[in-house]
Amino acid sequence: MNRIGLLGGSFDPIHIAHIALARAALRELHLSQVQLIPAAAPWQRQPLQATAEQRCEMVRLAIASEPGIVLNTMEIDRGGPTYTVDTVSALPRGPRYVWLLGSDQLANFCTWRDWRIIVDRVDLAVAVRPGTPLDPPTDLREHLAALGRQVETLPFAEMPVSASAVRERLARGLPVDDLLPEPVCRYIGAHQLYRD
Repeated sequence: MNRIGLLGGSFDPIHIAHIALARAALRELHLSQVQLIPAAAPWQRQPLQATAEQRCEMVRLAIASEPGIVLNTMEIDRGGPTYTVDTVSALPRGPRYVWLLGSDQLANFCTWRDWRIIVDRVDLAVAVRPGTPLDPPTDLREHLAALGRQVETLPFAEMPVSASAVRERLARGLPVDDLLPEPVCRYIGAHQLYRD
């Protein structure tokens, strides 16, 4: 069966942990492809610093030499507040889709708009940190059980990197070469992004 992984995020900026997670999903979940989906305007977080065009370009640069990882601009193209339910409802029929998320996102998954519709349309795979049990909220576990499904586990070694930490280092003029793909580093420097 053709299974496609979906990894949404602000990618403000994309960093090495995003790429590592996509690679792990391809390998461990036997996916034909992982699509990175930059959010237009995530409703549960602060406004983004880079423009939609800049964030898409950084993703393109980061995955240029990554087979099986592609950019999907559907949320940017749609514009407005980004709700996962709108995204999964607009996916082309045919493949089986797997929404990739971290265990931190799993904990508040039932606060997402129309979360039951999301799990009716896509499978969920959660990146679990070593030593961290996979613990879906009770409502989610019961809904999936009624569908005869469960949350899939994606083994993933935790990487101490976050976009907010990257932005903070850039604002202070500190190096980020070890946190970002090299072409993304160059792009940020050339466009003087995330400077105070």
